[in-house]
Amino acid sequence: MKNFDQKKTSDFAKNLRKNILKMSLSAGSASSHFGGALSCIDIVAVLFQNLINYNKNNFREISRDRFILSKGHACMSLYSVLKEIGIISETEMLTFEKSNSFLLGHPVKNLEKGIELSTGSLGMGLSVSMGIALGLKKNQINSKVYVIIGDGECNEGSIWEVALSAPKFNLDNLCIILDRNNFQQTGSGKEILDLNPIKEKWKSFNWDVLEIDGHNYQDIYNSLIKTCKKPKIIIANTIKGKGFSFSENNNAWHHKILTNNQYQEALIELNK
Repeated sequence: MKNFDQKKTSDFAKNLRKNILKMSLSAGSASSHFGGALSCIDIVAVLFQNLINYNKNNFREISRDRFILSKGHACMSLYSVLKEIGIISETEMLTFEKSNSFLLGHPVKNLEKGIELSTGSLGMGLSVSMGIALGLKKNQINSKVYVIIGDGECNEGSIWEVALSAPKFNLDNLCIILDRNNFQQTGSGKEILDLNPIKEKWKSFNWDVLEIDGHNYQDIYNSLIKTCKKPKIIIANTIKGKGFSFSENNNAWHHKILTNNQYQEALIELNK
């Protein structure tokens, strides 16, 4: 564990957002899932800048912590951090969604490039994450598994199978972060399938449950370092498209092509 550094975390998050802008513009694709990548970027920034035992020197070692992006459509957040920590190059990052690239619109497992799992079929990433956490326990490897899920993803039954199973196996090495941006592809979560009372639901499955502001670095850090004797879920209240005025809480940016004018506007906002 590193010491928490607010300034470095803020700078790191800024660089991650710049990477997302570059990828989105370069890809010129509406399938880049701009809004959902941005809603979880502050969580990713805190985790990788301050906490996770995962870096360019140990990412092939079995003793590493694991990071699983179960909401795989938000893959620009993953590719962005892999570039920032030096596992992939900027040239590789900018091949996102281009022919023959290994950086597809949903992550495809590639341990040589730091991609732990193929994810994006919603619910599967969390299911496999529980299996990894169980395997680490059985092999007495003291590593953590951090997994980000989406609130729309919680419509999947496999999410609730993990909710039921992980406490049975005492998986205190499993930490879920629920990116609760309140939208999914076709509308608001409340309209499509209301999750409330989400906190009480997870508590009833015998999890340690924390609820935070998913863009407050100190809150994110405090929740991640909190020691629990049970599996833990952090309900992070977030804003879809966080960081840019044209995309915040605008569900059109679930799928939308970034124009050059919007790219320039976003850079101005980011540099203020």
